[in-house]
Amino acid sequence: MTMFVKKDDAGFHTPIEGIRMKTLAYGENSLLTQFHLKEGSVLPKHSHPQEQTGYMLSGKLMLVIDNEEFIAEPGDTWSIPGDVEHWAEVLEDSVAIEVFSPVREDYLP
Repeated sequence: MTMFVKKDDAGFHTPIEGIRMKTLAYGENSLLTQFHLKEGSVLPKHSHPQEQTGYMLSGKLMLVIDNEEFIAEPGDTWSIPGDVEHWAEVLEDSVAIEVFSPVREDYLP
């Protein structure tokens, strides 16, 4: 399955107040998502079976992965194994890109 996606500011939705997201592209085994995160927002503690790998484009987040705290700033990356609890606090308005594998069906457009 080949997919090309042109940049488009439309199509974002808000699953949690202060957090906007959009799935950019996906294939049979992975999915790429962009997140816009507003300062002061909190992504509640959760887990999912997919592995999650992220890249911080701008801003600042405090990530807590399996009770380990990490301050993510532009250029930083992280990887969260499947089924590991994690949460985040948005310290500055931020943009992050994350890959999920296998595909998160709930993130498909």
